[in-house]
Amino acid sequence: MKIALMDSGIGLLAATAAVRRLRPGADLVLSLDPDGMPWGARTTEDLTARAVAVAEAAAAHRPDALIIGCNTATVHALTTLRVRLEPDIPVIGTVPAIKPAAAGGGPVAIWATPATTGSPYQRGLIDDFADGVTVTEVPCWGLAEAVEHADEAAIDAAVAAAAALTPDEVTTVVLGCTHYELVAERIRAAVQGAGRPPLVLHGSAGAVAAQALRRIGSRPEPGAQTLGTVTVILSGREGALPAPALAYAEGRLLQESSPVR
Repeated sequence: MKIALMDSGIGLLAATAAVRRLRPGADLVLSLDPDGMPWGARTTEDLTARAVAVAEAAAAHRPDALIIGCNTATVHALTTLRVRLEPDIPVIGTVPAIKPAAAGGGPVAIWATPATTGSPYQRGLIDDFADGVTVTEVPCWGLAEAVEHADEAAIDAAVAAAAALTPDEVTTVVLGCTHYELVAERIRAAVQGAGRPPLVLHGSAGAVAAQALRRIGSRPEPGAQTLGTVTVILSGREGALPAPALAYAEGRLLQESSPVR
């Protein structure tokens, strides 16, 4: 089995680690776009063109499925990528986990990039899945960029700023950008109120990995002993995991469980 994942940067690590845990024997292809990142500030047309190029670089390795490990790329490019690649390669997008978060009753905060916060896309998800639940949209200025570069001081500052915008009564936080899952416990510590019930965090990585397996008719095999390979593509060129990836447990898991080639 071969699963490909794509993103502009290392936000795909959370979903990649989830796939590795569910199917240790799967070969992984990680297609990133360091020449074009960040994607969030680009026009829809430009972002879609970059996403198509990154997806086609991954598709050249003939994966069984392709995961878009990026919320922004899913919003803008999912339909285009499915038209180009399916049915030969199933394409799985990443959607903020608003539905399961709202099921807990809230109040809910959605941490997302400034471009996504307040967008028709996110508002539509709230209207569809969180009717009757108190939802606060929190723009996280600079957080994805700080996580991308493993800039500890910038991460602390961005998390603190977003936490200050999060109402004290919030019981659940949706991590609406895949980068945020890499610093989930730092977010929990910043938002968790003293004497309050444990904060619930909802990311998308586990659900996306499971959906990829369902799309290709496969089952999890977490106990498999044979480990698959990891191939990294950087703007179309084979390379290595960016150094900041190893600052996170998900990146170290890949490095330790199977040498990147």
